Amino acid sequence: MRTKSLKQNKINVVTLGCSKNVYDSEVLMGQLKANNKEVVHEEEGNIVVINTCGFIANAKEESVNTILEYVQKKEDGEVDKVFVTGCLSERYKPDLQKEIPNVDQYFGTTELPGLLKALGADYKHELIGERLTTTPKNYAYLKIAEGCDRPCSFCAIPIMRGKHRSTPIEDLVTEAEKLAAKGVKELILIAQDLTYYGLDLYKKRELAKLLKELVKVEGIEWIRLHYAFPTGFPMEVLDVMKEEPKICNYIDIPLQHISDPILKSMRRGTTREKTTKLLRDFRAAVPEMAIRTTLIVGYPGETKEDYQVLKEWVQEMRFERLGCFTYSHEENTHAYKLEDDVPEVVKMQRANEIMDIQSQISWELNQQKIGETYRVLIDRKEGSYYVGRTEFDSPDVDNEVLINAEDGYLRTGEFFNVKIKAAEDFDLYGVVVN
Repeated sequence: MRTKSLKQNKINVVTLGCSKNVYDSEVLMGQLKANNKEVVHEEEGNIVVINTCGFIANAKEESVNTILEYVQKKEDGEVDKVFVTGCLSERYKPDLQKEIPNVDQYFGTTELPGLLKALGADYKHELIGERLTTTPKNYAYLKIAEGCDRPCSFCAIPIMRGKHRSTPIEDLVTEAEKLAAKGVKELILIAQDLTYYGLDLYKKRELAKLLKELVKVEGIEWIRLHYAFPTGFPMEVLDVMKEEPKICNYIDIPLQHISDPILKSMRRGTTREKTTKLLRDFRAAVPEMAIRTTLIVGYPGETKEDYQVLKEWVQEMRFERLGCFTYSHEENTHAYKLEDDVPEVVKMQRANEIMDIQSQISWELNQQKIGETYRVLIDRKEGSYYVGRTEFDSPDVDNEVLINAEDGYLRTGEFFNVKIKAAEDFDLYGVVVN
């Protein structure tokens, strides 16, 4: 029999899903480190914590497969303990306990103290902003709120994350200061819905006020907005964006669809006319703004006409950034009562067609950048190129700027002025200029 007690316990945190999960894993790792635990992120360790995603079918499948993989490693003696946390565990804990009993314990999204206790650690309330960041050192996610109060028919997030809960401004400023002290230069603000920020704490939307406080943090040079909702958008945010150079001229606003019958069924609380006006108001207020959106095709009842309306609207609006997903039929959501009547092959065809249209739009917009000079933040070196981003691009999902490494050494995490020499549909090529 193996003698486990001779081995120093090393906790390996495995993160699946979105940036909000990345943030949660970083908080968990910060707590473990404060308890003098040895902790690593997606490396070898004899104790494994899997932070799961339960949002749509593909994500759930990846989470289940990862759990099964580590349970097998446990049975083979390669790891000693496997713990599961996150959205999948929150949503399906009884089913998972029954189907995969070899996991040591399952925890939901709000059970961090319990998870820490199982790992032999105490939850330290005083650790505001103490995280072990897993992103490149120059940027970090800042989660400003948890949960969501929106009633969107297709979304299971409220089931997994609960009601909207804003984090107080002073706590977020403290966290930003600690990140800046570690060398973070870009904050990416995330929440299920940024626009709702402050309503629960301050009885009014206070995203603009939060931004005004965050720009005062020394060392932070870019602040980026992710996941705004199209109804109730606090327009004063655009004034702050215009006035404060630290606020990137960028917004991620998932719109999901534009055909009125689909928007109504999705319970989005808006119409094509209102959404189009909002985007035009954005462009009028901040003409240089890059707008990123995501769309869903194949929602129950989506007709050829609904899809045609969406397709033509994408061509008309010319988004700088766009992602398109096929509808996933999720139990316990309002839309689950509807018939999932668009065949999977049709969903894929529609998604691919939208992305082909967007690829052409992106190529045309990128051609206009040739000859222009942009401030670029270098994220990494990959092969023979340094890879960076402009303020109009978020990590992992948007365009990148490639600079030939043979032209000279560039320190990652630093800003350089880069002149664009060539452009493809999703990449720019440039040279550093003084």
